[in-house]
Amino acid sequence: MRNREDLTDEQFAKMWNPLLDEGQIGQTLLTAWIAKESLRNLLALARTGADRHHVGHARWKFLTWCADSDIPEVVRLAVTVDRWWAEIAAFLDTGHSNAKSEGINRVIKLVARNAFGFRNAEDQRLRTRCVTTRRARGHLRTAQL
Repeated sequence: MRNREDLTDEQFAKMWNPLLDEGQIGQTLLTAWIAKESLRNLLALARTGADRHHVGHARWKFLTWCADSDIPEVVRLAVTVDRWWAEIAAFLDTGHSNAKSEGINRVIKLVARNAFGFRNAEDQRLRTRCVTTRRARGHLRTAQL
């Protein structure tokens, strides 16, 4: 679950070597971890302004690693990334995403789920507005409402 850049060489070896010693299950975990790191490297190109050739190479490297892994979950990850490539490429080109609106939508759904059974629709709207306003975020927790 740790990122490569957050690990010292000693910590990396402490993670890597025991997993290699575990045999097939350890190698499977390492393969999935490498796929995750490869995807993170690909997405990190949004901050660098990399050209299309560099992005294409990173994409090819990620997809090839996943396809060669023969791990169903890793292959499924590659298929999902490939399916969403137009949106990912737009993020890499612009550096912008819809993460804020998706986060607000998640909070709204969570509040609605927690308020299931309330009969006053106006109170529900007010409750949602309070949770999603800029001033309230970070100060109110949905469990407090």
